[in-house]
Amino acid sequence: MMRIHHLPPLLGQHLAALRMLLVFTVLTGLAYPLLVTGIVQVAFPHQANGSLLTTHGRPVASSLLGQNFARPKRNPGDPKEELRPDPRWFQPRPSAGRYDPLASGASNLGPNNPDLLATVRQRRAAVAAFDGVSPAAVPVDAVTASGSGLDPAVSPAYAYQQVNRVAKARRLRPGRVGRLVADHVQGRVLGFLGQDRVNIVELNHDLAGLM
Repeated sequence: MMRIHHLPPLLGQHLAALRMLLVFTVLTGLAYPLLVTGIVQVAFPHQANGSLLTTHGRPVASSLLGQNFARPKRNPGDPKEELRPDPRWFQPRPSAGRYDPLASGASNLGPNNPDLLATVRQRRAAVAAFDGVSPAAVPVDAVTASGSGLDPAVSPAYAYQQVNRVAKARRLRPGRVGRLVADHVQGRVLGFLGQDRVNIVELNHDLAGLM
């Protein structure tokens, strides 16, 4: 008669655990990611690949990440030199991390912090002079940074405030630039989440196309 040898209980449990590990590694580590990747590449290829904006077939920006539209530095090697906004472009809201994706974050200063209040006053005066408007007319998002420091959107009010300055710098009719802004006004998500907004990165990308 053939004698059947049974595995020791502890070894049998380890082998069963190893088999489950291999099965779930294949399912959740390979099959599921490949399935989801395939679905989104077919259904949402633009979003799945980073919402990239291209010029002549070359990626130049992502509409998800805010960036600085400034003049070149006078001394590129000087890290202390402040960037100067370029009047030819619509400007985004301030960034505590200087639009660096590796330094995403806010200033962490409270609304009553004297340093923050002083910074806001300075920004309001600078933005008003830059856009040629009254300091009282400057929208709040023009002088306050977002939580991430990488928000690409501003309020329609701030975008429209910049129309005359951009049109003058580019020698375009203000009405033409204003219509471009109107075309980029996005409503609330699902009709009730958030506020109306204008994506500055997308707006400037299309502004370059006008030239």
